Amino acid sequence: MFRILQFFLFFLLLTVLAGCSSAYYNAMEKVGIHKRDILADRVEKARDSQQETKEEFASALERFTALVNFDGGDLEEKYQELNAVFEDCEAQAEEVSERIEAVENVAEALFDEWEEELEQYSNANLRRSSAQQLKETRSHYQQLERAMKRAEGKIDPVLNVLRDHVLFLKHNLNARAIAALQSELVTIEADVARLIREMEESIKQADAFISTLKS
Repeated sequence: MFRILQFFLFFLLLTVLAGCSSAYYNAMEKVGIHKRDILADRVEKARDSQQETKEEFASALERFTALVNFDGGDLEEKYQELNAVFEDCEAQAEEVSERIEAVENVAEALFDEWEEELEQYSNANLRRSSAQQLKETRSHYQQLERAMKRAEGKIDPVLNVLRDHVLFLKHNLNARAIAALQSELVTIEADVARLIREMEESIKQADAFISTLKS
């Protein structure tokens, strides 16, 4: 029982320290979890979050399509389904941004530490080897970061369009209003398709980067 309490207090402390990145990383290192490990874990979480976001936006498009092509049934029910999945998209969008920020935070800390440690080598060959590895890892990370940022940048424009339509339908839930939105469907389909492509590229880059960290 006492050991369980110790573990609980330790992880509670880590949660508090997470607000101060350097203190958090130092605490984790003391238990054998290094910045490289934390970076790999955060990239995995960012990748999974983007996968979920991709699925949510695809679902939102499906719900929107069903609504604008409405030809009978419970109109209110279809609107509520669209609104629910839109709210999920909003939550996922926020999570993606938080995950990317967390990745950037630990990546910066890792590369700064790596640079500083190069000066500690007495063996020139080992220093050059480590410096080359740092250069390659940073290059792979920059590719990942660009892909994540491109994908993130596609989210808000699509989210804003969906929000406008959800708000419009909230107060105009009738056949005439829905018919007026049919012309918007092609544009929304194209926007969601572009978002999904960027998400898939970012996910691909995340998998590649994780492989370099673990190789």
